[in-house]
Amino acid sequence: MKEVESVKDLGKVNLIGELLEKHYKQQFSDVWNLGLQLALRITDLLDLKFSDIKEGRVVITEGKTGKQASIILNVKALELVERMRSENPSHEYMFQSTGRNVKTVRPITRQAVGQAFKAVGEIIGVHLSTHSMRKTRGYHLYQTSNDITKVMKMLRHSSQAETLRYIG
Repeated sequence: MKEVESVKDLGKVNLIGELLEKHYKQQFSDVWNLGLQLALRITDLLDLKFSDIKEGRVVITEGKTGKQASIILNVKALELVERMRSENPSHEYMFQSTGRNVKTVRPITRQAVGQAFKAVGEIIGVHLSTHSMRKTRGYHLYQTSNDITKVMKMLRHSSQAETLRYIG
């Protein structure tokens, strides 16, 4: 199994969002774009509710680690969340499933997102998965800051070695 890497080319990072919107729907593009901003694991990202946004920040307990995450939303993320909220005022989840057979309120599935990402990755020749957003965000933050401690804090890792391995 090929290990997922970060998307290093910023042109491709933007193209992925465009292709997800074109070939799937806006919601998948929004997952990609907000995922890049927040660097959450996919399960935490998809479980986000509009009620998790408080005073310009996301406040959640991470499912995998149980750690509290309080992430300040930058301007781009705030605009994205506000657009999503205004387009879907009745939604509880940011990425709520809207299929015809949906009987309970729930987010879209990790599997659906993974399939969309994989297909778009094949179009542009990049191995994409649901973890690509988190790795890409970490990689680019390190490239611009050269500060491994900052990246480690953003990803909520417990060691610099883990973060260095993670971002490649």
